[in-house]
Amino acid sequence: MPRQVYTAVVERNVAWEGAFATEPYEAGWADEALIFIRVLRGGAPGHSAAVQISPDGIRWLDEGTRIRLPEQPDGLTMARVTHFGNWLRLAGELAPGQSCTVMVYFVLKG
Repeated sequence: MPRQVYTAVVERNVAWEGAFATEPYEAGWADEALIFIRVLRGGAPGHSAAVQISPDGIRWLDEGTRIRLPEQPDGLTMARVTHFGNWLRLAGELAPGQSCTVMVYFVLKG
């Protein structure tokens, strides 16, 4: 049976400042996820986002993977995640006065 692949854009032109979290995404059918973060404006030197998982899309735990945020516009980073259950999101916190505008993609394969 051929594998399924789906790309979900979970953040589009969203400004991150202070504490942030992406929209939760239900991905229980997938075996793996590639998570991409692209900075459109600003940058976040020295900061990262934690991959979080949830059984219900309400309460969240850090999965263990951290993605270093791009330091300048048009920067792109990614991480590979498996064994994540049903719900995925990214969360983190930027230093006071720091912000960046991002696109976040979940590429799911099942």
